[in-house]
Amino acid sequence: MAIQALFTVLGVLVVLLALGVPIAYSIGISSLAAILQTVPLGVSVVTGAQRIFVGMSKFSLTAIPFFILAGNLMNQGGIAKRLVDFVMALLGKLPGALLVTNVGANALFGAISGSASAAAAAVGSMVAEGEREQGYDDALCAATNGASAPAGLLIPPSNALITYSLAAGGISVAALFLAGYVPGLLWAAACMLAAVFFAVRRGYRGVPGKYDWAHLGAAALRALPALSLIVVVIGGIVGGIFTATEGSAIAVVYALVLGLLYRNITLRSFWEIVVRSAKMSGMIVFLIGVSNILGWVMAFTQIPQAISAALLGMTSNPILILLIMNVILLAAGTFMDVTPAILIFTPLFLPVVQTFGMSPVQFGLILVYNLCIGNITPPVGNTLFVAVKVGRTSLGKVMPYMLGYYAMILLGLLLVTYVPFVSLGLPQAAGLL
Repeated sequence: MAIQALFTVLGVLVVLLALGVPIAYSIGISSLAAILQTVPLGVSVVTGAQRIFVGMSKFSLTAIPFFILAGNLMNQGGIAKRLVDFVMALLGKLPGALLVTNVGANALFGAISGSASAAAAAVGSMVAEGEREQGYDDALCAATNGASAPAGLLIPPSNALITYSLAAGGISVAALFLAGYVPGLLWAAACMLAAVFFAVRRGYRGVPGKYDWAHLGAAALRALPALSLIVVVIGGIVGGIFTATEGSAIAVVYALVLGLLYRNITLRSFWEIVVRSAKMSGMIVFLIGVSNILGWVMAFTQIPQAISAALLGMTSNPILILLIMNVILLAAGTFMDVTPAILIFTPLFLPVVQTFGMSPVQFGLILVYNLCIGNITPPVGNTLFVAVKVGRTSLGKVMPYMLGYYAMILLGLLLVTYVPFVSLGLPQAAGLL
């Protein structure tokens, strides 16, 4: 029954996605198609409606709309320019300084805004003019911008990690947040190394000018209010001062006050931000609710147990099992957004890795890291396409450079996958594991 249900879910899901049906409806319909083989139509529909309501009624889910609103307030609040200036003051002497600055600013702004595409658009636009003035290759600049933008999705506060916490049955958000720092910084460091390599080959030097401690201090002071958001929110959550949901509400108030002080948010723009955030939140929350039907179907038909038995039947070597999972996740990430992919693959693969003792926290970072790579990989690759558009170039010119970035990012994935300390070191030091 499990294998038949799995093929039904996947078959119907692929067909509906190919026809352009929205992902939430595709997941719900494919789940009902699988369960109808064993449960009457009336019971299936009523149970499905109940599961949607239960999935959307979790209190911890409130954190996602708040963090989305905080991120949109930050996007409007003039934060990107201050972060770019700070990173330039810090790294301006390195070869290809503007490329390296793009990477660092993307990591910081992506973490604050919670959106890789927003980071690629905002930061990429900020550095583009300087890159063109100094004769940088447009395709290399776009590749650097696109490749580095997803680093912020790993660095907390991260909606992807909150979604994984819900899909995994309530894993500690504080532990996941702390676990995300090293993989996120590892991603950024990988992109910086690749950027310096390309810059040296092309003869790009550091930005001329005086970058002394006074200059750095002034830039840091201007960026401090934005950077403090991460410290306040994450410090409060990890320190047990408030929950992730309460922290998200504090982030909204903080971002709003900051935007008003910078005079970049008006009453009209605030209303537009709220409406945009509500639409985005509605889509995500409904998707999570619908995915609860899929979770029920998987539990009822014992699909996770069947997948676990199949993988363990192929090999009992955890190294090979994780390699197979990575390949599947990398392939899925190229045509699925991060949120629905998390909701689909968590109940499938988490029970498998738990059979050989892997921490759910480490697996969460492996999962999100893989799916972030899909964010910059065609045919979907939304963040990459944003970077190409901002860079005023073409995908064909960008892809040769992207191969170098992919190689470095995949090395980071291997470290996250096979070295538990990379993701578990900080949570264990904080006593959260």
